Formats: sequence, structure tokens, C-alpha cells
Amino acid sequence: MKLYSLSVLYKGESKTVLLKAAYDVSSFSFFQRSSVQEFMTFTSQLIVERSAKGSRASVKEQEYLCHVYVRNDSLAGVVIADSEYPSRVAFTLLEKVLDEFSKQVDRIDWPTGSPVTIQYTGLDSQLSRYQNPREADPMTKVQAELDETKIILARKQNSCCAIM
Repeated sequence: MKLYSLSVLYKGESKTVLLKAAYDVSSFSFFQRSSVQEFMTFTSQLIVERSAKGSRASVKEQEYLCHVYVRNDSLAGVVIADSEYPSRVAFTLLEKVLDEFSKQVDRIDWPTGSPVTIQYTGLDSQLSRYQNPREADPMTKVQAELDETKIILARKQNSCCAIM
């Protein structure tokens, strides 16, 4: 499971503006990294442009899943992850990031902002923290622990039956 990109965008009337983004392209070769990052930026903007305000969606693009959340106030977030990453955790991350962003960045700056002018530093740490959904999301952690308990109980039951 891997997160590659976390972006905050503004869905304007005529165009979508990238406000801030964080990328983890370390799994790609050095020479591919800039083009992969451009692809992720372009895809994020395109998906937000094609999404309605107040909507959430997951879009498959090649071997990636792009999770988009466009709020009614035109603030949008996109997570690009591999297809194994849990959708619920991705949307939890988007909701959290957009809430933090809207509290720290004045709404007046959204339509004209850019990654250079927007002063928000939370994306890199969130992208890093959510790389392991089991650690970042309490429900995923509990579900994983339940799955492990079921496996242990099944093994014990099988070993007890084998003895009899």
C-alpha cells in the first residue's frame, strides 16, 4: 500500500488551481520522477475539474486510484495511491487535510493562490503519516487486529481438532 500524492486545489468557475501538493516519488527511478510528478498534478487538476462540488469519487488511472473530494466551498483534495490503499482511509485523510487547510489559509487566497504563495506546511507530514493506513487510522488498526485474532483462533481450533 502506497500513497504517491496529496494535493489541495481550488475549483474555480473557469479553471482549477493547484494550491499545495506533496509527493512521494521515491519508488520511481530518478529520471522518471519529474514526469511522474507532472502526471499526478495534471491528473489531480483534471479530476477536480470534472467533479461536481460536494462530491467524492475514486477514479482508476492505469495502476493508480485517484480519490477526490470537492467540498461545497470549492476547496478540493486529491490523493493518488496504489489500488490496494483503502478508500475509506484516503477519504478520511482528505477530509482532515481540507479542514486543516481551510482553518490555516484564508479563503480569499484560494482563487489566486499557488504552491509558492500558499503558506501551509501540513501536507508532507500527513502524506508520510498515512503511508501506513494501519497506524494512521484507528478503525483500520482495529480491523487488522481482529483479522489477526481470527487467524490465531482458527489455528488453535485446527490444532485442537488434530489432537483429538
